[in-house]
Amino acid sequence: MLLSSSTYFLFLSALFFLYWPLSRWRAANLAVLLFANYFFYAKWDLFYLFLIPLCSTCDFAIGLGLGRFQRPAVRKLLVSLSLLLNLGMLTAFKYMPFLLDNFTRLSGRSAPLWQWTFPLGISFYAFQSLSYTLDLYRKDAKPTRSLLAHLTATSFFPTILAGPITRVSDLIKQFEKPNKTLDAADGSRALFLISLGLLKKLLLADYLAENLVNRVFDFPSLYSSAEVLTGLYAYALQLYFDFSGYTDVAIGSAMLLGIKLPQNFNMPYAAANINDFWRRWHISLSNWLRDYLFFSLPGKRNAVMPYCNLIITMALGGLWHGASWNFVIWGLLHGVAQAVARGWQASRGQKAIPWTPAWFRTFCTVQFVCFAWIFFRATNLEQASKIIEQLGEFTYSVDNVSRPLWIVLGIAVAGHYLPKSWFEQIRETFVRSPFVVQAAAIMALIVAIQYIAATGAAPFIYTNF
Repeated sequence: MLLSSSTYFLFLSALFFLYWPLSRWRAANLAVLLFANYFFYAKWDLFYLFLIPLCSTCDFAIGLGLGRFQRPAVRKLLVSLSLLLNLGMLTAFKYMPFLLDNFTRLSGRSAPLWQWTFPLGISFYAFQSLSYTLDLYRKDAKPTRSLLAHLTATSFFPTILAGPITRVSDLIKQFEKPNKTLDAADGSRALFLISLGLLKKLLLADYLAENLVNRVFDFPSLYSSAEVLTGLYAYALQLYFDFSGYTDVAIGSAMLLGIKLPQNFNMPYAAANINDFWRRWHISLSNWLRDYLFFSLPGKRNAVMPYCNLIITMALGGLWHGASWNFVIWGLLHGVAQAVARGWQASRGQKAIPWTPAWFRTFCTVQFVCFAWIFFRATNLEQASKIIEQLGEFTYSVDNVSRPLWIVLGIAVAGHYLPKSWFEQIRETFVRSPFVVQAAAIMALIVAIQYIAATGAAPFIYTNF
């Protein structure tokens, strides 16, 4: 069930009208939401109805143990069981074909076929679920005694496909909050976010993908260097609008149910350096990697190890995105770049204040990020090398880039760099508008989608991770 499909919005509408009449009865309210979560999973594969409840129940029991036992050895054993459970599930149902393929190449022996792959949402589920037991182990949260609340939080349908990765303990607090209400302003903001997400996805991201990006990456030799470069920039915008569009729909959907999810993007291509980029791009993942992986690695007092840990963290973050060496290389590029940037700042101290203008630093950061996107988008290393080779041809024809595509690229760039204050003003104008005006705006968007995206919506990119 795609979050951009009519089926999803029928599902969300039905849930909305079942959910709020039961808001005074917490158990019934949560039961309806849990049923909706599992129904959402079942639409993808019935196996999830066995896998997710089993793993969530085990983590719930581990959480109770972490709340009860104070002996360090027992607590380490319990959190290790949670790590083994979630990372083992992630390995078995997502990475096993990748591991077996590499084993075959290195050993020369044939490996057994592995057909038990269920990648949909597994990465996001594992990280979100682990946040609960790791927070309890660090005593940053208290365990819930409500299995119903825990099962609902770990399987919350707006976040489970592609985030934002939300701490389970924070979701539980919101689920257990008595007398939840939804005022008209928040309802309007939710509808605005959902509409904005659909606009980003269907009118910008999918248009760029179908009319340039997919063609350039599938057949790079047919395009000039300038066209390949344009396709690469278009992919950077496609990825941003696709993923941030999903996030807007997810945050808006949760807001309709009285649940607040964390921000996930903040104008990432306006970053002044690579470290700033990761404070703006996929913020929930950046925070998770920092809080639960980077800070857990040894060697903090060693002068060199923090930089090595940063590279390790980003390499594993790249592998988290997909079972491919492409993603590992992408993560290593970002890890090395961050380590170099932090090393430079540490060595220069106050003298590290940049003398170059801000626009130039942003320009260089964007060029590096776009170069790394080659490995993120390419299906294999061979395709990535072809893209790089074609860029090195230095041919300048742009005959294959149509005028409408240039217009959409211009709109996409302007939309990304729209000042935050302007965005908030537009949103609040929508919120204050009469219902008839809001309905007319949404209907106009639907008509535009029908006209421009008549072929239907492609799946959100990050649902594959």
